[in-house]
Amino acid sequence: MDSFGIYLHIPYCKAKCRYCDFYSAPGARGVPQSYVDALLRELAKNRRRPDTLYFGGGTPGLLSPAQVSSLIRAADPLPGAEITLETNPDVVTPASLQGFRAAGVTRISLGVQSADDAQLRRLGRTHTAAAAAQALAWAREAGFPEICGDIMLALPHYSNAEFDATLRLLQEGGCTHISAYLLKIEPGTAFAKFPPEGLPGPDESADFYLYAVERLVEAGYRQYEISNFAIPGHEGRHNLLYWNCRDYWGVGPAAHSCLQNVRSYWPDDVQGFIDGTVTEQAEGLCDGEDFLLMQLRLCRGLDLTEYARWGGHFTKPQMEFLRHCVASGYARFDGDRLQLTPAGMVVQNAILEALI
Repeated sequence: MDSFGIYLHIPYCKAKCRYCDFYSAPGARGVPQSYVDALLRELAKNRRRPDTLYFGGGTPGLLSPAQVSSLIRAADPLPGAEITLETNPDVVTPASLQGFRAAGVTRISLGVQSADDAQLRRLGRTHTAAAAAQALAWAREAGFPEICGDIMLALPHYSNAEFDATLRLLQEGGCTHISAYLLKIEPGTAFAKFPPEGLPGPDESADFYLYAVERLVEAGYRQYEISNFAIPGHEGRHNLLYWNCRDYWGVGPAAHSCLQNVRSYWPDDVQGFIDGTVTEQAEGLCDGEDFLLMQLRLCRGLDLTEYARWGGHFTKPQMEFLRHCVASGYARFDGDRLQLTPAGMVVQNAILEALI
């Protein structure tokens, strides 16, 4: 059976981080049951059992264990399914984490970002480094087989020492998987309106990324995607569906889907979703261009035979460009498979522009 994943968008947050451009709504008091009921209404229409289920946000940790349990039952995942729930360190308790685990969550993902409290305040995060360490300890005690942590790179006044401290916090916390990604100033965010002082330039940011890749690999976290690293055997199965252009169904405002190579999305309208007055909108077909974009995120790279099945091929000028990338240390290419090196991933957008 082909892999199939379900993504449930939980848009509620205690507070809006200054760098965040994701669709969200105030949720200091938790997730309204009316929203959970709307998710249950949509899940009742599904007849395909997923082998991955992902609670993303927003802050899904604001859900109660009872709400999570009802949603997992409605999604009816296959035995052995990967079930991920994202959360912030300061919204969980020992009881809620134990409840999530008892409900069936197998993978808890904590948005730690930094071990520097001044940096966390600057970002608009509502937790401290000590709270992150405590949440990781509680997750271990709750018995999660997979514990994931996020690190943000190239933050204002950043240093390799800040990265090392954050990596140490996650390692000591028992993380099997780490996502490490560069800060990007997105339009419409608080940082876009009021840029923070001390932001690294492009070259400095690239150096921070390359340093992070080196240190994570030394620490036993194998890179398998541009921003994702895991102890071997602990890679995230759900996100691999996206990068391999497999079927996934997103439910909730701003959620996206791709089923049988047809993409769709839900409008950014929480109340309309709750009321049932908005529906999924068609977005287009997933084609060879999408496949190229996704596969070059992965360290294993693009298989040209598979790319041809999607209708893709490289022209003579593009092949010449690829030879230049190899000579410059940005890629590895044996004629059958194209892989970007860590240095190539830093300039991935420029490489993709030349290949699309």
